[in-house]
Amino acid sequence: MTLVDKKLNRRSFLKVSTLAGGGMMLSFSWLAGCKPTPEEVLTMPKEWFELNSYIKIGENGAVTLFNPNPEFGSNVKTSLPMILADELDVEWKNVFVEQADFYPERFDRQFTGGSQGIRSGWMPLRTAGATARQLIVNAAAQTWNVPAEEISTNAGFVEHQTSGKRASYGEMASLAGTLEAPDPETVKLKDISDFKIIGNSKKNVDGTKIVTGKPMFGIDHKVEGMKYAAIVQPPAFGMQLKSFDKSSVTSMPGIQDAFEVKIFKDDYGRNFFDTTTFPTIIAIVGNSTWEVMQAKKNLKAEWEEAPDSTFPMAGRGGQNMDIKVPGGLENSETHKVKMAEYISKPGNVLRKDGDPEGAFKKAAKVLERTYTAPFLAHNTMEPMNCFADVKGDKAVIYGPTQAPELIRQTIAASLGIPQENIQINLARMGGGFGRRAYSHHMTEAALISQKIQAPVKMVYTREDDMSAGVYRPTYSATYRAALDDNNNLLALHVKAGGIPESPIHANRFPAGAIDNYLAEGWQIESNITIGAFRAPRSNFIAGAEQSFLDELAEEMGKDPIEFRLELLKRAETNPVGENNDYDPKRYAGVLELVREKSNWSNVPAGISRGVSAYFCHNSYVAEVVDITIKDKQPVVENVYAAVDCGIVVNPDAAANMGEGAIVDGIGNAFYGEMAFENGAPTKRNFDTYRMIRHKEAPKKIEVHFVQNNEAPTGLGEPLFPPVFAALGNSLYKATGKRLYEQPFQPQLLEMENLKM
Repeated sequence: MTLVDKKLNRRSFLKVSTLAGGGMMLSFSWLAGCKPTPEEVLTMPKEWFELNSYIKIGENGAVTLFNPNPEFGSNVKTSLPMILADELDVEWKNVFVEQADFYPERFDRQFTGGSQGIRSGWMPLRTAGATARQLIVNAAAQTWNVPAEEISTNAGFVEHQTSGKRASYGEMASLAGTLEAPDPETVKLKDISDFKIIGNSKKNVDGTKIVTGKPMFGIDHKVEGMKYAAIVQPPAFGMQLKSFDKSSVTSMPGIQDAFEVKIFKDDYGRNFFDTTTFPTIIAIVGNSTWEVMQAKKNLKAEWEEAPDSTFPMAGRGGQNMDIKVPGGLENSETHKVKMAEYISKPGNVLRKDGDPEGAFKKAAKVLERTYTAPFLAHNTMEPMNCFADVKGDKAVIYGPTQAPELIRQTIAASLGIPQENIQINLARMGGGFGRRAYSHHMTEAALISQKIQAPVKMVYTREDDMSAGVYRPTYSATYRAALDDNNNLLALHVKAGGIPESPIHANRFPAGAIDNYLAEGWQIESNITIGAFRAPRSNFIAGAEQSFLDELAEEMGKDPIEFRLELLKRAETNPVGENNDYDPKRYAGVLELVREKSNWSNVPAGISRGVSAYFCHNSYVAEVVDITIKDKQPVVENVYAAVDCGIVVNPDAAANMGEGAIVDGIGNAFYGEMAFENGAPTKRNFDTYRMIRHKEAPKKIEVHFVQNNEAPTGLGEPLFPPVFAALGNSLYKATGKRLYEQPFQPQLLEMENLKM
């Protein structure tokens, strides 16, 4: 048995109380769960208490737990309760789950993002399950008058082998609820080798509901007397509302009202996720979605250029800062010119090891390459939407959000009511990718409901979301390598920035593996709103870094994988600096595994192969992409991925998530691009914003996991960044031309030997 780490204080989330009508309920502050199909579960208890943040054990042994985390496809509703059920030692089929609404008083972290769900829940869930199991054992010991150490558990039953006594958890649950909870620091966890559920694949518990179209999403929600709302935003970034003619729409069928909505009060200090494209919009309210969307087309409004502005924001870590929003109408071509100017300008030094300037002065050869990537739109399958019902000083909000705690304070400030009077009910999200961490759509819906004094559902059109979105920034990175006469690497210099942030992670590989290393960053202010996009910053810098390392390996006459392994060996045995934020041995492990699984050195005839590896969100990933050229078009045949994310709780779900990230990355690498002309996005829907098609997905994807006993780390994002470079490197092998600008498709179209 393994003792819980005493450095982790869990008393704050453990509490035991007795359920009326029998049964035990164990409270803890960070928990998620699942609900099997009716055919898989026990007959329900006669009484079932639906209380948030509790494990409940009914008198028949059934277990229910509330899932606090919003679900948007990462499968936490299945994987997190697997952890709990394993330590509790119950049968998986007897576990129920219900989606908890937002209750910060009972949950520490009701946030989905950063690939931290399993990682953050690992110890709390294990401890909660083990504590509940110990309480059941103690109740049996008291009932049978035997030592607790002589009692064992198995599949929801307690047993005393000497006396032959056996009982279900349900039979002991009521008494267990009266006992004092054991000290969490002394609770014994299972040995990893004793896991029965963790590591064995379980199907998505919401799968049947999803494929049969059950109402699970915010966009499905309806109540009696509900009104419908649409919003109208400025046609371009850098513009604001001047005036509008209300009568141009209020005479239309089914339209109730049209009015201006100001999202923030003048004295409100925003939090980090209060990114709002346009702080003032127009709302149109009517009797149906169709009618308000028709009215949008008919609305007569005047817009004007917005001046420079500044607003206060609390950054990550609580640091206050002033955000400057420049006026003017921006253009992508101007962006490119501005970013190119920074190649020759000094940047902000983020890390410096050794004497990189001296190394470059005495270099026999310098390899220099610049990589760029455009803005990207999130394009979640389900557009932004929210239901709100504001009555007096109380509000009920229902909709998709990744960060309910952060938006509640905004809603409270905008409505002028106490936070504790706002109930946010969590819908399943039809996609997130970071977009729904910015939940201004909830504030908008709440303000509309407050204005009309009625429940309302507000729905964005695809054009609303795509043309006034929260985008992945546009980036540029320049890499330089100094080589001596024998092609030995002397120094490496990276200078990277973007509009309006830099993508640099200064302490990641290859920092720590090179004696002379310099990392610089820069950024250019913009009025185009940006935000977290799957694997923020990593989604660009990984592609640039790993493409450059491939080209550098070729220049040095080395195999791409061997070159990376040499650098990692140096970082392991004789690291440079003290702030390297990766484990070089684990990093090398995924490269070695992908080399084995792809049969790297034996490339099949007609296949062009590229490799890439990256560390982010506490996990290590290496990928190999195989392409062929058919009918003058690149076809992605195979992708091999090796992942070290620690213990894999739900292997099939983990592999599925990896496959999705790979397909998403390939699509964005080939086609993803948002451009701007005079502040206006040039693409407003899928007829012009190119997404990957089914037939363009890889023919085969293999996701292999390193087997170890490390605690779980991130998975939703880490497989996304490496695929950009792996694809680019394979395209180079196929065409003989390096690709330095994303998306790749326009450059491929220009190639004489590859007409698409």
